[in-house]
Parts: sequence; C-alpha cells; structure tokens
Amino acid sequence: MEYKAVKLGRAHASHAEFLNKSSVLRMSVFRSGVLVLTSPLSSLSQRIVPILSSAARIVQDTLYVHLQPGLSFTGSTQPRSAYITATHEVCNLIRKVYFDANVHSHLDVRVLLTNIRNQNVNQHPLSSVQNLSHPPEVVLTDFQTSDGGQYNPVKQRLERYATSCYSCKPNLISVLLYPEYSRPDEDTDIEEVEDTSSEVKSYSDVVVGGTFDRLHNAHKIFLSVSCLLAESRLLIGLSDRDLLKRKILKELIEPFDSRAEKLGQFLVDIKPSLTYDIVPLFDPYGLSITDADLKCIVVSEETRKGGEAVNRKRLENGLPALVLHEIKIVNDAQHAQNEEEKISSSSLRSRILGTLLKPPTENLKIPLRPYVIGLTGGSGSGKSAIAKYLANLGAALIDSDKLGHETYSPGGPAYQQVVEEFGPEVVNDDGTINRRILGQIVFADKTQLKRLTDIVWPAIATLAKQKIADAATQGATVCVMDAAVLLEAGWTDMVHEVWVTIIPEKEAITRIMERDGVSEESAKHRLANQMTNCQRVEHANVVLCTLWEPEVTQNQVQKAWNLLLQRIGQEFVTPRPLL
Repeated sequence: MEYKAVKLGRAHASHAEFLNKSSVLRMSVFRSGVLVLTSPLSSLSQRIVPILSSAARIVQDTLYVHLQPGLSFTGSTQPRSAYITATHEVCNLIRKVYFDANVHSHLDVRVLLTNIRNQNVNQHPLSSVQNLSHPPEVVLTDFQTSDGGQYNPVKQRLERYATSCYSCKPNLISVLLYPEYSRPDEDTDIEEVEDTSSEVKSYSDVVVGGTFDRLHNAHKIFLSVSCLLAESRLLIGLSDRDLLKRKILKELIEPFDSRAEKLGQFLVDIKPSLTYDIVPLFDPYGLSITDADLKCIVVSEETRKGGEAVNRKRLENGLPALVLHEIKIVNDAQHAQNEEEKISSSSLRSRILGTLLKPPTENLKIPLRPYVIGLTGGSGSGKSAIAKYLANLGAALIDSDKLGHETYSPGGPAYQQVVEEFGPEVVNDDGTINRRILGQIVFADKTQLKRLTDIVWPAIATLAKQKIADAATQGATVCVMDAAVLLEAGWTDMVHEVWVTIIPEKEAITRIMERDGVSEESAKHRLANQMTNCQRVEHANVVLCTLWEPEVTQNQVQKAWNLLLQRIGQEFVTPRPLL
C-alpha cells in the first residue's frame, strides 16, 4: 500500500533525497511506528496536531509516542534516553496527544511512560531495551535539520536511538517529519492547573474501575494518569455481569477476557515497571473497600460519587479513606446526534452498527446470486421496519411470516398434517386453521410446540427457497429473508449472512404492549420464550438497532447496505420508491 506526495520534506530538498529509499515522497504505510518528540514541552502542545497528522499518513495501526524534549540528533555524540519529571504539564500534554489523536480513528496511539518518573521513586538507569507488543517498523521524529531534508547522519542516530530504547523490527526505516505548523489553537481542551510545572503526587498502590470496552483515547488518558500516579501497583476492577446490564448496546460489549487482554497489553506497553492486577468487578466496590494497601482511587467527573461511596465503605471496614484523584471528561467533537458528547464506549458501539462484525462463512449449499441476507430479531425489535428499508433500497423481500400463513391455509403444504396432528378443534367453520386456538395449545407446552414447528418450519423453508429462486429469475442481486425464527429453525444454511436487529428489553416490552394491546406480564412472557439478544448476536454478521429516531435507523441500514454492496462487488442496485 502506498500514498503519493505526502508533504514531509521542505520544498528545497534535493531531488536526489526524494529518490532515496528512505524518502517520503512515495513511502509505504507501516503497521506500527514510534514517534520521538523532541520539541520543548511549552511548544509541543500547539504543534501536536500537525505532527500527528503527518504521522497518521505513514503509520496504519499502532503509533507509540516517546516524549524526550530537548533531544538532539546532530553532533558527534549518540543521544541517549533520559528521565523527565512527571509534572502536570506532562499530564496535560499526554491528554492533548490523545485528544488530538481522536480524529485519526485508524491509529492506536500509545504514549510511552517508561522515561517519565516520579521524583520520590528510585529509578534505574534507562539502559535496557523495552519490548513492545507491536514492534515499530518505522521511527518518526519532529526533530528538524537546518536544510529541511532527510539528512542521513541524523536519521542514522534516530534509528540507533529507537533501537536502543525499544524492540523494533529489523531494517527499521526513519523519517524526519516537517509538518506545517500553524498559529496556536485556542481550544486545546487541556485541563486547567494553576502551576503546570508542579510534580504529580504519586502513591504506592492505586485503584481504578471501569468497563474499558473498545479501549479508546479517553480510557487511555484515564489509565495513563493512573500509571503516573502509581509507584508500584495499579489495581483495575473490570466491570462484568450485573454491572453491564444497563449499558447501551450491552450485547456488543467485548467479552471480559478480550477486554482484560487488551487492557493488560496497553498497560504493559506504556509502563512495564508497574504491577498490574486486573480483576473482575461484579459490584460498585470490589477490592477497593477491603485492600489495605491502596492509597489512591482515580475517578472521572461522572464517577466521583462512586469514589466517595468507596471511602465510606472503607471507613466502615476500619480502613483509611483513599485519596480521590479526579480526571476531566474528554469531549468528542465528532459525536453524532444519538451519541454521547464525551468520548465513550457506547458511542463506539453505536458506530459499529451496520458494519461487518465478523466475516460470513462461505455457504457452498446455495448460489452466490442472489446474495441472501437472513434478517432476524426478537419481538418488538423493529425487524419489519428494517426489512422495508432494505426493500426500498432494492432488495427482494421474503417475508417468512407471510409464508407461514400460506403453509397453514387450506391446500397449503402444512395444512393437512397440522389438522391430523392437532385435531379438528383447531379448524374454523370455513376450513381455515384457528391460529389463536392452535397457539393456546402449543405455547403452553414445549413438546406440543416442537410437534408444530417440525411440521411448519420445513414447509416454510421450501416456500422460501422457491421465492429465492423466483427472485433470481427476475434478476435480483440481493434477497432479504425476514424471519423471526431464522436461527431457531436452522435456516442459516439458506443465507449468506445473518443480520440481527436488537432493542433493549424494556423498550421491547413497551412496544409489544402498545402494538398488541397486551399486559406487561404477557409481553415479558413472550420475550422470555425467545432467544435473547446476546444469543442472536453470537450468530450475527451485522447488528442493527432501532432504539433511536427513524432517521438514525435509516442511516444504519443505508450504511449496512453500502458496505454489503462493496463486499459482494455490486456497484449499483436500483432503489425502489420509498413506501
């Protein structure tokens, strides 16, 4: 993968330099890199935006940031890493780096804290090479030469410096960045501190808690400050089970083990000298109210009351109160209408709605065209509305509920067998099957229900296959099979992808009550007899949610549709008139 004409060199750099292998006129995009920042701290906060923009053109995934203000790569002496003091100015700069990096969504930025020290902690000389989970393939720096070019001796010192500090990939490439610095930006979102030169007070053992789902830059600010406060150990309570029940789109929260692994990798990367204890948190307190070694708890503006509650419990348990260190919330300038104003995991979860969560398994049992989407979801989830949106976009719609009615109708493929199995009492005077009476029989007895589904589901599947074949004859590119029991009936072998519509249980109950005129108890009973959202999501390639306004749902479906067409290589499907 390559890009063209990235402006990282001065206009007067020689033509030979730009033809050099290390030139940046045409340079590969590297998966990982380390950015060595040498500008004075006082000016770096205003320079970081163009620096990150330049680095984001070169690094694709993980960008480590190494702070070493005042470091020079000129002269006869090879530079070496040195400690810098953990001050509030450094904390503000770290916050600024993560805040400004938020616009580069492809970058996993990690500010390294190895050479940032607390004065009251004995530090060993920085002599050993630190292993990183993603060894850098390229080293970048904001250090500039007088001629504005890619000066080889400087780059050689930069490469030696990087490899003396961190485990890097062989054949490390070096790049001197020459960003176009503009006037200072007044809106820096930096936390106001009276004396930024004052040192950050540290504590032997520090505790934090949170969900830490889809580790984002606000998490990284929170965790980085926690690491700077900790001298020996950081205890992390990772929310699980009951603490996740009220989370928005809780079905999309990563599993505990996955969150713990990513969290541990990030922490060991940024400050390997600490001991990290990552433990499950099943209630608001966890070990914070029983661990006598803890000295400080890190909270956000939103969770300060939780920290105060922890201290009340500690006092009840005969333990001293913890120092509360509060961190300012980080706003998200890119949040959508239905998202939180702060950088949050719930916003990130909402952004993956409509995207491919996992690649579909190749289905050799059915033709590639038409491409069949199996759309399913619980009662009240808005599945039918999404099916209509997809039909408006050009998909051929197959309604399995209508096919079910067809199988029950006199002369239908399941009619005679249902009558024989459940008796003449389920037949109306006009010869049609009384679905209400049949429902009373089967929904009160799972054995009876299975007898019915063993008859009806295969019949519906046969009709659905015929509908798909008819759609293919008519030139349909995409079919959507709208089926509430898609997973239960085992119809996934008829589709290429599974799309699941979810809604919080409380909202689903309200919708069922309003739509069908039933009691709350009846609505809850109906949901209890269905697969849960989490069970469905386990099978989903794409997840959609109708919790918000209709236009939000339409945007999700449009995004899902556009991405689908990219996947199947279909550039255009004629949309149908809106219903």
